[in-house]
Amino acid sequence: MTDYSTLLDAETWAFIRETERWYPPDTAEMSVADQRRIYDAMCRAFHTGRPEGITTADDHVGGVPVRRYRASGPEEGPTVLYMHGGGFVVGSLDSHDDVCADLCAASSLDVVSIDYRLSPEHHHPAAFEDCQSVLDCILGTGRPVILAGDSAGGNLAAALAHFNRRAAILGQVLIYPGLGGNKDRGSYLVHANAPMLTLADLHYYADVHSGGDAPLGDPTYAPLQDTDFSDLPPTVAIAAECDPLTDDAVVYAECITSAGGKALAITEAGLVHGYLRARHSVERARTSFERIKTAIAMLGNGQMPSAGDLAG
Repeated sequence: MTDYSTLLDAETWAFIRETERWYPPDTAEMSVADQRRIYDAMCRAFHTGRPEGITTADDHVGGVPVRRYRASGPEEGPTVLYMHGGGFVVGSLDSHDDVCADLCAASSLDVVSIDYRLSPEHHHPAAFEDCQSVLDCILGTGRPVILAGDSAGGNLAAALAHFNRRAAILGQVLIYPGLGGNKDRGSYLVHANAPMLTLADLHYYADVHSGGDAPLGDPTYAPLQDTDFSDLPPTVAIAAECDPLTDDAVVYAECITSAGGKALAITEAGLVHGYLRARHSVERARTSFERIKTAIAMLGNGQMPSAGDLAG
């Protein structure tokens, strides 16, 4: 059994306990309505506000609700397309509002957050189709895109990258993504009972997202199911060490580099799934978020980050 008492520091344990105060470990066993109510309350409790100079506007792009974030200055350059996490069941424009605002401020790039349809009301491929509609519209303006997302949002970002090979996508930044890896080995077993996310939770979310009949060989559902990893954009995949999904980021980066592409995987030591909410309270999470911001900024400038560029 994995000993998290040695892997996690006091700051991270404090973050976990505060999260569990709002979002108990058994929340995934509750009704969907209760899950969303609890998750929304937790996100409000952790919301840290928006940096000065960031303006927002709620809009519809391709018929899909979005929130636009802009820093001061002219409207030009790439757009960061952000897809929130939440297992395809919870999450909204508000749940990751401060994360998107922080990314906008750090990169000076426009950020568009997508309020894609959730399960179980809308099974796969509804969420992917919503994100694709937004991407089509943004690319149609002639502006290049950087794809970014955490957890389920990382899945959607990678799915878009696979579906839109050779499009004007400058890169993708995937944060503790769930990419459809083998749940019978590796980190899925080593960290099956990790704080914040368990293997049982992953099975639940997968069943809800698919409607109980998971598609096979469909990279828009599980990017690691693809058989072709060529012609994908430069990729930075960031995993938390204490997370069943750790191996997904590592294996995905290896698949891309083996196909001749550019990819970098980083496993953040002593961090847990959902640590974006700890970026202002846990030093390890703060350092990781600096890496994420640097990766997005460099990709926006047409540069593939190296491990040295992202060293904390």
